[in-house]
Amino acid sequence: MHQQQHAWFRTEAANPDTTCEKISKSSISEVFEAYYERIFNYISYRTGNRYTAEDLTSQVFEKIVAKYHTFQPDRRPLEVWIFTIAKNTLTDHFRASQRHNTCSLEAIEEKDSKQSGPEAAVISKESELSLIQALSVLTDKERQIIALRFGAGLKNVEIAKIMNSSESNVGVILFRSMKKLKKELEREDYSEA
Repeated sequence: MHQQQHAWFRTEAANPDTTCEKISKSSISEVFEAYYERIFNYISYRTGNRYTAEDLTSQVFEKIVAKYHTFQPDRRPLEVWIFTIAKNTLTDHFRASQRHNTCSLEAIEEKDSKQSGPEAAVISKESELSLIQALSVLTDKERQIIALRFGAGLKNVEIAKIMNSSESNVGVILFRSMKKLKKELEREDYSEA
């Protein structure tokens, strides 16, 4: 299946004059099915808004289809290419909106509405708010790496390629970021007691 996902990019990338209409619907749907959920999770984690994440995920796939001819399989893996497009789409979105939220209250309320019982909803909301506050102590790069790791489920080597960094640097940033988050969450728990 993994090789099939690359097939349409390999054949089409060899001929940049090929139009988007010549890409088969089945190959586009294979890529969509393979990556939609991970891209949506990554973008949703960064924006905190399901509707914005849906719009931006659609934009990512529009760009994938429009720029398929630029993909060079010998230069980087398909997954890295796709998540680089997703990262750049998010960067453009944040620049346009001039705000850098990591999670909105709307997303928390939506998640809470799925919880059973008011007590579970209160506990969940408190946990979410604590996490949002803890994430605010991280830099944008640290939040980006955490989103790629946990939202998109990428490995450090893939994140390094997307972030134009070394794998060891990504590992160190991820480790330090998790320590910061843990320390901040413990501090918040201690201050509430």
